[in-house]
Amino acid sequence: MSWRSRVLRGAIALLIVLRFKSIRESTPDVAELRKRAHRLSGVGRWASRGLYRRSSTRPDSQLPGEWVWPNDGVQTDGVVILYLHGGAYYMGSPATHRALTTELANAARACVFALNYRLAPEHPFPAALDDAKFAYQTLIARGIAPGSIVLAGDSAGGGLALATLVALRDDAVPLPACAILLSPWADLSVDEESGGEAFAQSRRAMRTAAALYLQDASAGEPLASPARASLHGLVPLQIQTSDAEALYQDACRLAGRVMQSRGRVELSVWHGLPHAWHCFTPFIPEARAGLRLAAAFMRRYVPAPSNPNSHPTDSPNASLTNNAPLRSFFCPAGRSKRRIDQRARKSENIA
Repeated sequence: MSWRSRVLRGAIALLIVLRFKSIRESTPDVAELRKRAHRLSGVGRWASRGLYRRSSTRPDSQLPGEWVWPNDGVQTDGVVILYLHGGAYYMGSPATHRALTTELANAARACVFALNYRLAPEHPFPAALDDAKFAYQTLIARGIAPGSIVLAGDSAGGGLALATLVALRDDAVPLPACAILLSPWADLSVDEESGGEAFAQSRRAMRTAAALYLQDASAGEPLASPARASLHGLVPLQIQTSDAEALYQDACRLAGRVMQSRGRVELSVWHGLPHAWHCFTPFIPEARAGLRLAAAFMRRYVPAPSNPNSHPTDSPNASLTNNAPLRSFFCPAGRSKRRIDQRARKSENIA
């Protein structure tokens, strides 16, 4: 773990106490928390503009959200990433995550559409899911092939991406090429025994957020907690998590359930990093490395750029040498869960 990440861990703990204390209260000040999140993310937006001066953002004529384009001249070959931001379902926006989506657009050589889905408590479950499904189907209606679309999201957005996959499968809608789940919050039941040390979000904060989002719905509802849904017939998934975040064991269990359903999943476990560390790009090297790892995963399942010289980072794995995940394994469809579980126990004792 880099020294910048160690500093970030301390800064996050301090910010929670000084500026975001109400996230752990039963009735958080939602409006104020949204304002503070937007202000704090401004530093990342400023840094991202300096790093990718030729990247651009623009609104969509029909969908709420923004398009993020990589630097001028980058060949995208029509690949689109539908990105669902995190924020516990009641905070966050495409603007708060613009540094992340800009980095991802350039790493993946793709256009990113960051959806501004409706937030709780004004719009409880299933409003966000309905918005995500509509956005995906709108992209298809515009002539974008499902095989050229990637679903991605962090934290609550990662859980929402998984729920969207499950809902699309159940509705017999053609699925995207693959999905990227960054520190996903995919089980809203908030098991007291799950997770490790939580320094970016506590169990109390998660219970509060779940109550705001669910309202009259049950945490056991498969589309609210997609980790509890039937996970057969999904596209390849990459799950990134940190062994120091509250959702670590949830992520490992989710990967195990996908394996049990004979699905394809890559689980990448990073050491000592805060929840959804990707949001802190470009300030910590692990954030940029994680997004490049995601981009490399996408390229296995979506069309490769026709001009490999159009992006300065043609070999994304080269940048992972000093900032690689602690553990990573891939389960092809059809491989027995027992073999993968044995491999996981031997290498990381997480199964």
